[in-house]
Amino acid sequence: MTNSIGAQKLTGKLNQLFIADGDGFVSRPVDEIELDFDGIVGDYHHGSTRKSGGREPWYDRGTVMRNERHVSILSQEELAQIAADLKLDVLDAGRIGANFVTSGIPDLSRIPPRTQFFFPSGAVIRIDGYNAPCKISGKSLQNAHGDREDIEFGFVKAAKSSRGVVGWVERPGIIKIDDEIKVRIWPQELYVI
Repeated sequence: MTNSIGAQKLTGKLNQLFIADGDGFVSRPVDEIELDFDGIVGDYHHGSTRKSGGREPWYDRGTVMRNERHVSILSQEELAQIAADLKLDVLDAGRIGANFVTSGIPDLSRIPPRTQFFFPSGAVIRIDGYNAPCKISGKSLQNAHGDREDIEFGFVKAAKSSRGVVGWVERPGIIKIDDEIKVRIWPQELYVI
């Protein structure tokens, strides 16, 4: 039995941009970024390779591997829901390492791998997949709300299935706040054994 879905096209908007140009993954807002084939120029995650961590238990920690995580893309709509679940007025996407915050792309966190995001400059991001929430991001968020000890682990629960996606640069270019994003979702076949 085959369950298939044809190609789909969507349009969204880039609401916020961030760069992690310090010593860690926490990012700060910017008006534009430059993408090359290794990711966001000047960003913490820039590079063709990265070291494996807790998300890759099949490798020893620190194993050099391909970097499929050039950018972290989050949804304004999903961030608002996470903030509400955590009883926060607003969730600072930079505290959890965001690079892009979008709007208008329904269920962004469920966008399938291979999806492409096209930007006006000609830049293209290819989606690798879902970015599961972790307590490291939760701890970073909690550090901004020192009186709330429930956020570190609460974030993991609140952001389940809505933490956004990661992707890599398929085509370099400049990306700016308010850019229109043309989304191309490839045909899909449900794989079930």
